[in-house]
Amino acid sequence: MSPRAVKALRTLALLAALFAFCVVMFGAFVRLSNAGLSCPDWPTCYGKATWPGHAQDIAQANEAFPDRPYETHKAWREQVHRFLAGSLGVMVLAIALISAWRRRMAVVAVLLAAVFAAVGVVMYMRGEHVVSSVLSAFAIALPLIAAATLDRPGAWKVGVVALAVIIFQAMLGMWTVTLLLKPIVVMGHLLGGLATFALLAWAALRWWRIGSSDDRYRALRAPVSIGIVVLVCQIALGGWTSSNYAALACGVDFPKCLGQWWPETDFHQAFVLWRGIGVNYEGGVLDMSARSAIQIAHRIGALVTFCYLAWLAHRLGRAGLRGTAIAIGVVLVAQVLLGIGNVHLGLPLPVATAHNGVAALLLFTLLMALARTQRLPRTMESL
Repeated sequence: MSPRAVKALRTLALLAALFAFCVVMFGAFVRLSNAGLSCPDWPTCYGKATWPGHAQDIAQANEAFPDRPYETHKAWREQVHRFLAGSLGVMVLAIALISAWRRRMAVVAVLLAAVFAAVGVVMYMRGEHVVSSVLSAFAIALPLIAAATLDRPGAWKVGVVALAVIIFQAMLGMWTVTLLLKPIVVMGHLLGGLATFALLAWAALRWWRIGSSDDRYRALRAPVSIGIVVLVCQIALGGWTSSNYAALACGVDFPKCLGQWWPETDFHQAFVLWRGIGVNYEGGVLDMSARSAIQIAHRIGALVTFCYLAWLAHRLGRAGLRGTAIAIGVVLVAQVLLGIGNVHLGLPLPVATAHNGVAALLLFTLLMALARTQRLPRTMESL
């Protein structure tokens, strides 16, 4: 690969990672502003490529969807989020093609995945849902197969896998609407967005040659990897809390909950992942004891995560990675303060959105730490 091509790939990967972070932030803004069902159809919005704007279009939209009256201040948010996600998909497709360029069959697989995904959307809009699902399954499988056949290690495979993840993420976005904000789907959509961001960020870190020639850092890979797993579990708990509208289940009390250290809770109902089809989950369906259980579980998870990541930052600092350790510590404290602020301030939209964004930043700092434990390869081709 020529130096110019290498520079272009590095720049594209960095821009895609930054753009993915923005998409995650905007998605959180859409969800937290209760705009997740503001467009009752997918991928259009009340049958429009954008959203209804004129009085006649709004009247037609209300007539076509009488159960979901049009709300201008919400609909644009949902559709703009879809546009942003689609733009990110194009960037990921370009990265996947570049990553697979040395193997013709891998390139063909990536291109076919893009075609199948596009045709699957068209079939869905025509009501051919079974055909659409089959095409989407092929669109997800093909990049995974292509990545497995690459003789290049690391970041090159990640660049191809990211395409499969973002196609599945698009399906989760569709199911978020069609399954009426089912919590397991909403939580999966959040995790899918963060997974896309993490994959792109990791590829960018490696292609920008973030690593170390010091073998002493290899011993830190396991604790950093465990930290990533712990954080992802906590993010999943946060997504479950948000999707079940349990963020204020303890009122504005912290560290107590509803004025008690341990109020009435129902953990069994709180963590039923699948409740069937046809239920509208907007606003939540659980009673207060179940929501309180979710909120308490999230707080316990936050304590565990804080303790482990604080210890990890200390260990990284003592090992010589002081900059990375400080970054983890600062972002970790900011995230805890935002979480407490969400409760005490009654879940204001800017604070709640920032809480999602800082979670993504915390994940990035851990990926940076993991990259620093990797041996720096000699050439771009061996990344």
